[in-house]
Amino acid sequence: MIPRYSRPDMVAIWSPETKFRIWFEIEAHACDALADLGVIPKEAAQTIWEKGGAATFDIERIDEIERETKHDVIAFLTHLAEIVGPDARFVHQGMTSSDVLDTCFNVQLVRATDLLLKDMDALLAAIKRRAFEHKDTVCIGRSHGIHAEPVTFGLKMAEAYAEFDRCRKRLMNAREEIATCAISGAVGTFANIDPRVEEHVAQAMGLKAEPVSTQVIPRDRHAMYFATLGVIASSIERVATEIRHLQRTEVLEAEEYFSPGQKGSSAMPHKRNPVLTENLTGLARLVRGFSIPAMENVALWHERDISHSSVERMIGPDATVTLDFALARLTGVIDKLLVYPERMMGNMDRLGGLVHSQRILLALTQAGSSREDAYRLVQRNAMKVWESYQVSGSAGVDFLSELLNDADVRQYLSEDQIRDRFDLGYHTKNVDVIFKRVFGES
Repeated sequence: MIPRYSRPDMVAIWSPETKFRIWFEIEAHACDALADLGVIPKEAAQTIWEKGGAATFDIERIDEIERETKHDVIAFLTHLAEIVGPDARFVHQGMTSSDVLDTCFNVQLVRATDLLLKDMDALLAAIKRRAFEHKDTVCIGRSHGIHAEPVTFGLKMAEAYAEFDRCRKRLMNAREEIATCAISGAVGTFANIDPRVEEHVAQAMGLKAEPVSTQVIPRDRHAMYFATLGVIASSIERVATEIRHLQRTEVLEAEEYFSPGQKGSSAMPHKRNPVLTENLTGLARLVRGFSIPAMENVALWHERDISHSSVERMIGPDATVTLDFALARLTGVIDKLLVYPERMMGNMDRLGGLVHSQRILLALTQAGSSREDAYRLVQRNAMKVWESYQVSGSAGVDFLSELLNDADVRQYLSEDQIRDRFDLGYHTKNVDVIFKRVFGES
């Protein structure tokens, strides 16, 4: 994590103070359950809560102890004993370090996910607003980067909305899968701790008991979690890449908001660069990259090893903090995105009506021409327009005129039939249907 790409609420989840507070709560809730079962005195559990709950854990002191013990959980427990006093001997009864570490990690991931879900809601709201704003704003659709047929900018936004709506559902599923707790002791057999302790801690921490935890919670859960974050990052990059292409000088159908006083280049004062969406592309690469070590963490030795530990200390904070920042940044980009409908129409008109070629092709086949002959006739006239465009960057030959003057085409279609196929409304007539599918309204 670096401050440049971090937001405070998400960073706080991964702070040492938060981690040690969660560790304490896990241990204290376990003591409550042990007291209810008659394993430890109820007065001891109460003392642990009172003294530990009121304490501010000394990070430097814990680090000092760990430098000697070379064990982070033991260092914390030693410091807790300094705070609690003699009753601290009842802390961690029958538990192992992974019970604390894994349960805490999942609590942090759940809390992080709740922030990410709020981010997703804000992004979806921004996309929906822009979708309806530009529902009927006609622009050219492109395949292979080449003009294809007309769409609307609202449809581009609707596509993004549907994609992030799917991402939100995936994130909800990932949250459910990661929200498990293990208080099962060494190698996960409950030999020295009652399973009811695990059930109590799970409920208290907002988790559910892990069915089989060996000595660690199975890491296929975490692999799926980080893979989900990677998919969300990929969706961020897809939208960011679309905006970057639309902001190219030769296209300029939309661009990032350029604030007063903003500078685009240290050398060229005229520059307005898509720096935010380029940044999002880079951040998406990072978040996706974290999914690979998460998958490699699945294969641990026997009932446990700690090869996953160093990985998760890094990817847990970094993946969630980075994605949190990226979602918020994309929301800002969408919210303030500058859209240029006139430029969209101008770009579409540059090819002199070629965007209607399919409709002419279909009209010819419906009028009796074979598909092969119809394709040849349409392409013959279209290539004349292309050739004129290649010379000047705009069509010097009009597709409609070429078709009207082509005797072979006119054998099948009247002037009115040809002109009718040049109506933009044909291409966008079903926008309402798509919007109703996506938003439940049109």
